[in-house]
Amino acid sequence: MKNNLKKFETLMWMFIKWFVYICIMMVFMVQLAKENEPLMKLSRTMGITLSTYVVVGLLFLTIYGRYDVGRRKSKPIIFSLALATLFTDVIVYLQLMIMNTITTIDAFKFSSLEHLFVAYIIQLVVIVVAVYAGNELFFLMHKPQKCYVVTSSQENLDAVVRVISKYRKQYEVVEVFDYRDKMLLRKLTEAETVFLYNIPIQHRCELVSYCYKTRKNVYFNPEIEDIIETSSTFYILDDISMLNYNVKGLTMEQRIFKRCLDIGLSVIMGILTSPIWIVSAIAIKVHDGGSILFKQKRATINGRVFEVYKFRTMKENVDNRSVTEDDDRITKPGKVLRKFRIDEIPQFLNILKGDMSFVGPRPEMVENVESYTGDLPEFQYRLRVKAGLTGYAQISGKYNTSPKDKLMMDMMYIENYNVFKDIQLLFQTALVLLKADSTEAFRDEDGNKEYIFVEAKEEEIG
Repeated sequence: MKNNLKKFETLMWMFIKWFVYICIMMVFMVQLAKENEPLMKLSRTMGITLSTYVVVGLLFLTIYGRYDVGRRKSKPIIFSLALATLFTDVIVYLQLMIMNTITTIDAFKFSSLEHLFVAYIIQLVVIVVAVYAGNELFFLMHKPQKCYVVTSSQENLDAVVRVISKYRKQYEVVEVFDYRDKMLLRKLTEAETVFLYNIPIQHRCELVSYCYKTRKNVYFNPEIEDIIETSSTFYILDDISMLNYNVKGLTMEQRIFKRCLDIGLSVIMGILTSPIWIVSAIAIKVHDGGSILFKQKRATINGRVFEVYKFRTMKENVDNRSVTEDDDRITKPGKVLRKFRIDEIPQFLNILKGDMSFVGPRPEMVENVESYTGDLPEFQYRLRVKAGLTGYAQISGKYNTSPKDKLMMDMMYIENYNVFKDIQLLFQTALVLLKADSTEAFRDEDGNKEYIFVEAKEEEIG
C-alpha cells in the first residue's frame, strides 16, 4: 500500500493541498452567502469574490507559508495558514461590503459580521484537522531519515543536535563525525541525509560534492561567501559562464519609500497601541515606582550609537548583560511585556526619529557588537544598513540564536533587499507573537550530552 502511494505521492499531495485550500474558501463563501445570496449564484458578485479570494489567498500563503506538511511541524503550519486565512477573509469581506454599497458611500455598512466570525472558526477547525491528519499521513509513509552529522567540536555538535532533535519524525541522528577524519567519505556511505555544521568551507565543498554525486540529502549552514553567491546574477560572457556580484546599496527611490513607510507606520501604530502604552506604564509604575522607560546604547548604520527606548522589564540598577533563563532581574510585569514583545513598542519613537527602521538587523548592545566582532569580524557587515524593529533574525530566530546565525539571516536580508520583502516581513512579524520560543533566553549548560563529539586521531586526519 505504501509503495503504491509513493508512486503517485507528488500528485496525491497536490490534490490534498488544493482540496484543503478549496474547503477553506468554500466555508467563507457558504457562510457569507447566508446574507449575501449572489455568492451562491452564477453572478458578477460570485465571480469577483471567488477570483479575489484566490488571488489574495495565494498572496498571503506566499507571505506566511503553505500547507507544507512533512517539512514543518504542525503548529507552525497551523499558525501560517490561520494568519493567511484571517487576512484573506478580512480583505475579501471588505470588498464584498463595498460591492453591496449600491448608492453613495454614506450607505456603506458592515453586515454579516457574525457569519464572518463563524466562517473563520470553522476554517480554523478545517486547518487544524487537515494539518495534523496530513502530517500523520506523511510520517506513516516516510520513516525518519538516517542522518550523519559532520562538525568540528562538541559545542557545534550540541547546537545542531538541539535543532535536529526537534524534528525526530523527520530525522534520526545515527552517527557523528569530525570533518578532519580522512576516512570520512567511506563512513558516509550509509547516510540518507548529511548535516554539515561549522566546518571550513574548503572541506564543506568537498563533502557537498560527494553528497551530490552519491544522491544524499545535505544541509549546511551558510557562510558570507554563500550569501554573496546567492545574491549574484548569472552571466555568459561570450562563451564563459560567470556569476557577477555588484556592490549593493539602497537606491534613492528605495530610501525614500522606506523612510515614508517608517514614518507612516510609526505614527499609525503609535496611535493604535496607545492603550497598551498606558496600561504598561501604569503596571510598571505601580509595581516598584521606578522609571517607565529603559534607555540603552545600541549600534545602528555605520556603527552610529543611539539610545533605544523600551519599557523597563528589569529591576533598576542591575548588571547590564544578556538575559538568561529564570533571570531574577526581570520584574513580574516585565515577564508579561517580554513574552508578548510589548516592551519593544516604545521603539516606534526611535523609528520616527530616524535612528531605526521598521525592518532591518536588530540593534545590538554596543558591548555585544565589540565582543561579537572580535570573535566574528564579519559581524560588522550588518551595520551597513539601519537597525530595525523586525527582520529575518527576529522572525525566524530567537533571543538566544547564535551571533553567527543572526548574522547570516541579516545578510540575506541586506543582500536581497527590495521594498516588497519589507512588506512581507512586516506581515510575518505577526508569527513572532505566536511562537512560544521566540523569547527563549540563554541557558546554562548542564553538561548532559546526548551525543559525544570524538575528535579524529592524528593518524586519521588527512
